[in-house]
Amino acid sequence: MERHIARTRIRDERLGQHNVRVQPGEYFVTSDAGIMIITVLGSCVAACVRNPYTGFGGMNHFMLPQSEEGDWNGVSSHMRYGNHAMENLINEVMKSGCRRSEMEIKLFGGANMYVGGSEIGAKNAQFVTGYLKAEGLRASASDLGGSHGRRIHYWPSTGKVKRLLLTGGEDSRVATAETTYRSRLTTAPVEGDIELFG
Repeated sequence: MERHIARTRIRDERLGQHNVRVQPGEYFVTSDAGIMIITVLGSCVAACVRNPYTGFGGMNHFMLPQSEEGDWNGVSSHMRYGNHAMENLINEVMKSGCRRSEMEIKLFGGANMYVGGSEIGAKNAQFVTGYLKAEGLRASASDLGGSHGRRIHYWPSTGKVKRLLLTGGEDSRVATAETTYRSRLTTAPVEGDIELFG
């Protein structure tokens, strides 16, 4: 069983598994033990959330802390914002029968990669840690901040994570891709109704 808005799935014959790439503004959840979820982060943050008793879980990837309204329970939203990305992923894991207190949560990203920028990475990292605290949740592991991007490989079935810090040209490519994505967000309307559960 899986639900997602992530669209890129690749069969890795060498490892005998499917790899699902989660891009900014996407999430993916699954109960399939043969799936590894991949994302690349700069200033963005990804949360890996799972039910440790069943292995059902997934990952989101968000670029901005929250919608301008600051409403964590609004009905008009988009996965570009951390508040909606976190609610969607947590609600999906809860649908698997996992209580909030049982969730295994791991956080990654939030690098400050832009000289003279607005430190969006630090804002994303502060948002996600504050969000968990406000919701009465805690991260079992986190790797937030710094000045380098990260490649994250996550196996929801086991909770295993491999993190690779990016350097040089890879860092530059991630920063450029995020800048392009962010500029598109300033002109694209927030859309899509979702139902959020308290």
